[in-house]
Amino acid sequence: MSQFQIVIPIYPDVTHLDFTGPHQVLARLPDTTVTVASMGGRDIQADGLTFANLADLSKVEHCDMLCVPGGFGTTDAMLDEAFMSEIRRLGGGAKYLTSVCTGSLILAAAGFLRGKRAACHWAWRDLLIPFGAIVDESRVARDGDIITGGGVTAGLDFAFVVAAELAGETFAQSIQLGLEYAPAPPFASGRPELASPKVLAAVKAGLASGAAARMAAAQEAAARLQPA
Repeated sequence: MSQFQIVIPIYPDVTHLDFTGPHQVLARLPDTTVTVASMGGRDIQADGLTFANLADLSKVEHCDMLCVPGGFGTTDAMLDEAFMSEIRRLGGGAKYLTSVCTGSLILAAAGFLRGKRAACHWAWRDLLIPFGAIVDESRVARDGDIITGGGVTAGLDFAFVVAAELAGETFAQSIQLGLEYAPAPPFASGRPELASPKVLAAVKAGLASGAAARMAAAQEAAARLQPA
C-alpha cells in the first residue's frame, strides 16, 4: 500500500504549536508520511525555536493532504508569490485541504475557500471575508474535504478529526489515549465569549496595533485573486 502523504508548509513567524500539535497526532497514523517543508528547505524560526532539516517545498511532488499552520507571519506569507505558488500547486492536487488557526487565510489567498466555510483564530476571522469565505466560529469546521481548525490549540482537536477520517474513530481514540489528551484548563478564558471583559480587552488591545496592516494585506491578497 502506498503511503498517504501529508505536507505541512511552514514559513517565518509561524506559530509552532499550530503544526507541532497536529504533527504529533498525524505522525502516528498508519501508512502515513508527514513532511514538514519550507521554501528552499531553509531553517524556520518560531517563537524562539529553530526548525531545521526541512524538506524543500518546491521539490515536494505532491500530497494527499495539505495542512497549513498559522502565525503572525501569515500575512507576509500570503503575499509571497513564490510561496503561494507552491501552496496552489500542492493544494490543487490534494484530496484534503486543511489548516490550523490563521493558516486558513493562506488557503483563502490561494483561492481555495471562496464560498466555503472555514475556521480561523477568533481575532483574525474577519480577514477571511475579503476572500469570499464563510466564517465559521467552530473549533473545527468542515466543508466537504476542506477541514479547518480555529486558533492554535484547536489544532489538536482538528488533528483528531482528521485521524478519525483517515484511520477510523477507534484508532483516533487510541492515539488520544496514548497522548493522554484530556484537556482540563485551569482557566475558562480560551475563547472571547468565555474570557472576562478585562482579559478580553487586554488581548484585543495587544492585537490592535497591527490590525489595519493585517486587513490591508488580506485585501491585497484577495485583489490578486480577481480576474485582470
